[in-house]
Amino acid sequence: MLLVRLLAAAKGDGTLNLVTADGKHHRIGSGPPHLTLRLHDHRVERDLLINPRLRFGEAYMDGRFSIEGGTIYDLLSMLMSGTEVQGALGRALESLSPLLRHVQQYNPMQRSRQNVEHHYNLSRQFYQLFLDRDMQYSCAYFPEPGISLDEAQEAKKRHIAAKLLIVPGMRVLDVGCGWGGMALYLARHTGARVTGITLSSEQLAVARQRAEEAGLADRVSFELRDYREFAAAHRGAFDRIVSVGMFEHVGVPHYRDYFSAVREMLNDDGVALIHSIGRLDGPASTNPWIRKYIFPGGYSPALSEVLPVIERSGLLATDLEVLRLHYAETLRHWRARFLARWEEAKVLYDERFCRMWEFYLAGAELAFRLQGHMVFQVQLARSLGAVPLTRDYMLNAERDLTGASAGQSADLRPSRTPESAA
Repeated sequence: MLLVRLLAAAKGDGTLNLVTADGKHHRIGSGPPHLTLRLHDHRVERDLLINPRLRFGEAYMDGRFSIEGGTIYDLLSMLMSGTEVQGALGRALESLSPLLRHVQQYNPMQRSRQNVEHHYNLSRQFYQLFLDRDMQYSCAYFPEPGISLDEAQEAKKRHIAAKLLIVPGMRVLDVGCGWGGMALYLARHTGARVTGITLSSEQLAVARQRAEEAGLADRVSFELRDYREFAAAHRGAFDRIVSVGMFEHVGVPHYRDYFSAVREMLNDDGVALIHSIGRLDGPASTNPWIRKYIFPGGYSPALSEVLPVIERSGLLATDLEVLRLHYAETLRHWRARFLARWEEAKVLYDERFCRMWEFYLAGAELAFRLQGHMVFQVQLARSLGAVPLTRDYMLNAERDLTGASAGQSADLRPSRTPESAA
């Protein structure tokens, strides 16, 4: 049976019992079955043979198969541990991947806005079901095991702020500001004046409301703007630029424009910090199910696709850090919190949406655990002397921010300037 061979190639450790729609059992692997995959109609078998990377997620969303003895996470863990399988149509599309990527990742301003609205204009109430209290929808930072999601997201903001060397009064731009958490953190704890830009009208409304409620509206503002049009009107306007979880939506064809915009908006001594999902194993293509249902136009790049563009942009890469399993841990927390509030999510949307979101969170976590995904933070500057010669200042700044009380500004200037250190 072709489907048995396909699943056998994909499967890692463990034994899978496949039950087809006609009731026939097929054991894949040796030993007692760990899981049972039960197909509910004959079309599922055909769909999985043609394009499993797309159709498997769709079949789960539609309830066309069920899992016994475990969850979709358990099944994906088993299947993602082996060889990635494409199916007949999937192989054909993959062979065209270099050509299709330009089309799939072509994100002019209007299309970028539509892509962002597809995902980020879901209701605030939905995201509050599973995010931390500050609504950080990006990789948290786990400096030690066992800390809570709230603590890890706070640590992420500290970690990034420490790399930005912000002095009170500096002008900071947050590109892709989400619901405003990072911008508000920087204003509150470093004394910066922060502008956040987003393409999500839902996020914009929430961010502005939060700034008012925090009493920071005089130091933090938010705008519905694309980074490209914003850059044209703000040349040299910012001392610092931060972008967390937005670069994945830029698309390879637009990397040159993106880094040119960052360079144009920084002043001569400016520093930028870009935080993005990436790939440890080289360039690839976005999973077609993720591209269709979760992040249209999105792509997580390999560093080999990013660093050459930075080099040609006139920016200097002054620091690079790779965070490996931090996002896997973040997604583990999100998935557990989402599952615990499934019924509330179903009231907001429906059962199919909930199954879609469960599939997304499970598959994304496993991509970081099993398939070479990671997060990188690259610090950029326009001049060699913009940051100190050693990384000690980052540790010192994180300690200062950890000890700062709410509402108190921490001066993140290093105790010795680059010139004196030299």
